[in-house]
Amino acid sequence: MYRALKLCAQGGGYEAIPEPAKRLDLHQLRLRLESEGVNVVDARVMLIARLPPEVTIGRSGRLLFKTPDPEEAGRALQRLVPLVDASSDATPRASPTG
Repeated sequence: MYRALKLCAQGGGYEAIPEPAKRLDLHQLRLRLESEGVNVVDARVMLIARLPPEVTIGRSGRLLFKTPDPEEAGRALQRLVPLVDASSDATPRASPTG
């Protein structure tokens, strides 16, 4: 599950943060994205999915949509959520405070 899209501080994009926290298997997610026809750059600690718009995907499940258009970001989020959910570890990460 993801929180609602939130405008980034600089206003050039949107982010979605998973709740509860999760840890993604980026290798598995890359394979899933590529099987869906998405061009992916694997930067080891994150993936860059070449969707409209470009999306940076972190190991923590944080998604950064590089667009000022909330509707475009929302469409990309809907497309990514099933793929991301299928690539997350079964055990959520512990929070930094506990």
